[in-house]
Amino acid sequence: MRTKSINNEVLYADEPIVRISRDDVARLIPSAAANQRRRVRLCAHRSVDDALHEMLIVLAGETYIRPHKHLHKSESFHVIQGRAEIVIFAEDGSIREVIPMGEYSSGACFFYRLGDPCYHGLVVRSDVFVYHETTGGPLDPAQTVFAPWAPPEDALTLRAAFLARLIENIETRRRESL
Repeated sequence: MRTKSINNEVLYADEPIVRISRDDVARLIPSAAANQRRRVRLCAHRSVDDALHEMLIVLAGETYIRPHKHLHKSESFHVIQGRAEIVIFAEDGSIREVIPMGEYSSGACFFYRLGDPCYHGLVVRSDVFVYHETTGGPLDPAQTVFAPWAPPEDALTLRAAFLARLIENIETRRRESL
């Protein structure tokens, strides 16, 4: 598959018919692990201006996705490889729901769609997490609102502490529900 690189995290498929194989995913995994934010996305759409955005996203373990919400669009995930938890938050940062995600054979949810603007994030629970994301375009960064109670991605110490607290809160919820 031919791609064009926008930066070390974003690639665009550079073919009129986009085909992604297991070998293509295998080539993306080391790229995700090697870059600073521990992720890479292969865009199947041609431009940030497209009405539909489809991306194959590879996250290395311990990737931090700052909780955020999208004001006027939905998103859906279809898991290809690995395990993660989608965390839905209340406006104050408390956890509303945790959705365990895994590939189809895992028995966990392998697909989810978020249609309403609510804060959400994800916790990777495997060495690598690969999923297909679909969302509306065109890309408008002003339509993504980052949670004010979650640290920015460049605040390494704060985000590590936030992620550790989040995982502990998820584990506590899990124990309490047994």
